[in-house]
Amino acid sequence: MSPETSALSTATPHSQSAPRWLSWLLVAALVYLLLAAVSAIGAGFKAAAGEDAKVLFEFASNPIIALIIGVVATALIQSSSTVTSIIVGMVAGGLPVAIAIPMVMGANIGTSLTSTLVSLGHVRNGEEFRRAFSAATVHDSFNLLAVAIVLPLELLFQPLARTSEWLSGLLVSDASMSMSNMNFMKAMLAPGTGILKESVAWLPGIWSGVALILLGIGIILMVVTQIGRVLRTLMEGRAMGILRTAVGRGPVSGMASGTLVTVLVQSSSTTTSLIVPLAGSGMFSLKQVYPFILGSNIGTTITALLAATAITGASAMVALQIALVHLLFNIMAIALIYVLPMLRTLPMYMAEGLAELAQRNKGYVAAYIGGVFFALPLGLVGLSQWL
Repeated sequence: MSPETSALSTATPHSQSAPRWLSWLLVAALVYLLLAAVSAIGAGFKAAAGEDAKVLFEFASNPIIALIIGVVATALIQSSSTVTSIIVGMVAGGLPVAIAIPMVMGANIGTSLTSTLVSLGHVRNGEEFRRAFSAATVHDSFNLLAVAIVLPLELLFQPLARTSEWLSGLLVSDASMSMSNMNFMKAMLAPGTGILKESVAWLPGIWSGVALILLGIGIILMVVTQIGRVLRTLMEGRAMGILRTAVGRGPVSGMASGTLVTVLVQSSSTTTSLIVPLAGSGMFSLKQVYPFILGSNIGTTITALLAATAITGASAMVALQIALVHLLFNIMAIALIYVLPMLRTLPMYMAEGLAELAQRNKGYVAAYIGGVFFALPLGLVGLSQWL
């Protein structure tokens, strides 16, 4: 036993529990701040445009542009949890659900950039890099294929909009909306949201609403990052233990462990960053990593569902609806792609092909990252405007 391990094992309960209690208290405070910020974004949009808030989003009336906004915003911020939480607040402030749905799909694509960047840590070792890059890009490949299949279905038949609307109607009753003044969550968040509103109240007219939106977005960016950091400190050892014991036991176990680890650390980026180096070292095969990464897609939806609880009154149903869209989209993608044998292996073939190219010439890596996450989205925006 090492001196460090011995010291940990002989430490008093108080010396171990006090920092953990403080950490959990910090998590609770950050969650409160997250909910207050989401509520503030909705209030900001309403203050900026009143009942005509939808005019603010006419630039994204095209679903392709909405999709690209989700991709680029998440690629830049590197957190789908952050982007979807912001979208929840925007929906509460008037963003149409039909525009928000492609944005959520785009967030799924943008967040997969993290694992691709992590794989570059193995670039000096050709075989390790091939394994790591294929494990990373199977995430990209699945999410791109999911959008290519589900977005046209959504535009034609609205399965996500219809199902999420039905579920949100069950979960948010008319009675709870009519009693919004007595809503516990609204009362609990009122002090925090009130402070944020007062901090920008000195600005004239529409500018106070715009400032409140920007303030809320800034707080969400900070809070989600800090929550992930604190939870990684608290849970990373446990998460790694789950990962090591469950990933190799089959697709169901792998998917469940990916979901659980992501819920524990509150970041799909962290989850995929944990698995990619292990795949690069040869500990897990691409076939084992694949379902684990799909589970991380499901686990990351918990943040938007949590954010939706900050919205009360008439906007509560649509806020919950878009949070449910994020969950349902990932479940539907798994059902259509992973469950169907004819499509299941396609993301793996795509990832392996990309890894072979990247191993031979590192220029393909730069072209892939710049093309998929930035050049292609901008090109599609231009094409959609021209059409």
